[in-house]
Amino acid sequence: MLHEILSVGMLACNCSVVGDRESKEAIVIDPGDEVERVQEILKRNNLKVKYIVATHAHIDHVGGLKKLHELTGAPVLMHADDLPLYENLAAQAAWLGVDPPGRVQVDQFLREGDRLLWGSLALEVLHTPGHSPGSLSLHVTGDEPTLFAGDTLFQGSVGRWDLWGGSEEQLLRSIREKLLPLPEETPVFPGHGPSTTIGRERDSNPFLRGL
Repeated sequence: MLHEILSVGMLACNCSVVGDRESKEAIVIDPGDEVERVQEILKRNNLKVKYIVATHAHIDHVGGLKKLHELTGAPVLMHADDLPLYENLAAQAAWLGVDPPGRVQVDQFLREGDRLLWGSLALEVLHTPGHSPGSLSLHVTGDEPTLFAGDTLFQGSVGRWDLWGGSEEQLLRSIREKLLPLPEETPVFPGHGPSTTIGRERDSNPFLRGL
């Protein structure tokens, strides 16, 4: 598995390019901005994008969806519960004091238990609401299990629940029921900040005590 992470945009969203070395198929997770840098990785590794996936529809994670779709032709995927959030990018942009990015039609709505396949790689979709109604975590299975947690779980912290549609109760339930049961050695790549593991967060994250 080829995996490169870029920290993009004013809020330093972690955008991941995950490629299969043999087939050269790839997915791009959370292209929030700076799509030219994503394109450089794709060209350097001769990768063709099969899916563009948003873990949720906050502007810092979806600002580059339209441009990357136009450059690659790859379908755009997210959870339907975050569509209202995506349709209100202008309001999100105004809150941050920036110009709104363009929007693109969502090609497929992901649900709990869906599987995405590219090359020899596969991931399972976990619906982990709480940061937003349609927040997703993406669990790559197989020989190199990996979790892309969006803004649900961070190193030493968890996602905000005070934004539109957020819920502390839902967020902690999502982590308890969907993420903590994963093997403790599972690498976790959050939507912001450094990577961690399930075991490290289970043992030391102060927000998860008692879960």
